[in-house]
Amino acid sequence: MNARGHIDRTVPVEGDHTRRRPEPGPIAVLPHADPVFVEAIEAAGGTVEPLSERTRGVVWLSARESSGLAAALDEHPDIHWVQLPWAGVDAFLELFKARAGEEWPLWTSAKGAYSEPVAEHAFALTLATLRFIPQKSRASEWDPVRRGTSLYGRNVVIVGAGGIAQELLRLLAPFDTRVTVVRRRDVPVEGAERTVTGEHLADVLPDAEVVVLAAAQSERTSGMLGEHELGLLKPSAVVVNIARGPLIDTDALVAALERGAIAGAGIDVTDPEPLPHGHPLFSAPNTVVTMHSADTPEMTRPLLAARIEHNVRAFLGDGDFIGVVDPEHGY
Repeated sequence: MNARGHIDRTVPVEGDHTRRRPEPGPIAVLPHADPVFVEAIEAAGGTVEPLSERTRGVVWLSARESSGLAAALDEHPDIHWVQLPWAGVDAFLELFKARAGEEWPLWTSAKGAYSEPVAEHAFALTLATLRFIPQKSRASEWDPVRRGTSLYGRNVVIVGAGGIAQELLRLLAPFDTRVTVVRRRDVPVEGAERTVTGEHLADVLPDAEVVVLAAAQSERTSGMLGEHELGLLKPSAVVVNIARGPLIDTDALVAALERGAIAGAGIDVTDPEPLPHGHPLFSAPNTVVTMHSADTPEMTRPLLAARIEHNVRAFLGDGDFIGVVDPEHGY
């Protein structure tokens, strides 16, 4: 409530503006109701009903069937809130564009919800590539050459400043790394030695010994690590991508690895995805491809259920939504 005792019907969205709070009402779980998430809604006091003219909220559980969600919104314009299933919302960018300028729905995603398992995976890939584990694990005979670099005291560049990046900063802290965060705005990030905007990515790459991509995919970030940027890295540098495959030019990455321009890569997401059988990235020197498994359903289901429960409470009550999506910027 505000100072006069009236309910505050606005909810903050990233940026300099606010919008009216969604109108609460029954919630549909689509395209198929999953008991785990139905229980989360009911635990927060929500009512789950089939999609109808009464529906005011939708929990959408498919990352690929955006056309089904678009049809539901077209047929039921009184839907005020949509919860999306993943941190990345690139599968819904066309839907955002199609509904640009419309007040509803308020979009929320799982951004930040899966930070711990994904950051843990990024950390594992970093250690593996610095220690040349991918190359060593493929060996079929004893190699007397000892190769490997310690993480302690290294220069690390993290592209992105969301929950994954923040959790990774906590994991890196005991190793006395010097971390530069690259983000859309030059607002400092706790735990990072410095923060720069994306326009200065090329300025910080030459000193980087580890580059971790943890940014959302958008028109601005797609292809951000291409032939030119990879060419700025030291031969001892490693690249880790746990964000989205299109952030890296795959052909340029393979070429850099094969000619020894960089020391290795830990790749959880690829472009194309899935990576075709026999693709050269699978066999590139000191490279591990973990096939989009930084977070598994076993890890994410309870985390998504907790996010849904929180946002249902916000929908029905105080409007304190987590993971509000800015459709204009695509994350």
